[in-house]
Amino acid sequence: MKDVLLIGRMDGLENCARALEQQTGGLVEVANGREEGLSALRRREFGVVLVEESLAQGDPAWADQLWLQLGFAVPLEVNFAISGCARLGREVKAALARRDGEQAVARRAVARELEDELKSSLTGLLLQSELALREPAVPVSLEPKLRLMVELAGGIRDRLRQKAGGIGANE
Repeated sequence: MKDVLLIGRMDGLENCARALEQQTGGLVEVANGREEGLSALRRREFGVVLVEESLAQGDPAWADQLWLQLGFAVPLEVNFAISGCARLGREVKAALARRDGEQAVARRAVARELEDELKSSLTGLLLQSELALREPAVPVSLEPKLRLMVELAGGIRDRLRQKAGGIGANE
């Protein structure tokens, strides 16, 4: 998400917001003050939240509440009086890039964990199904069902191996 929330009270923030939209390719919403900022965060998600330093420093309790409601947004405290729109654009782009990188790492970690859990369960399912097929007293009516279980579990295992690029192929 490239959308940005700009919380401040300075004149000209709308102009800066339009410039940021052009630089980042996302939407920029302006909140004129503390309550509007909190309200905007309750309505939707943002990639970056730019907060005027004086608002955050002037009311630490409000700032704490804001930080708790950010969700996955990257917070940036800035002094709009000395930061030009070009500089803010660079900072927002850098923050979005960091956020995207962190999310990609997190997604890969979750995918790896899920894959490992699935492989473990599939290994158990395959092993138990194959052992059941080797039993001399397996009823004839169960044999095709057990073979289907082995085939299905093996197919899932093969697809997991293909997605992982062969990782875990020796299991």
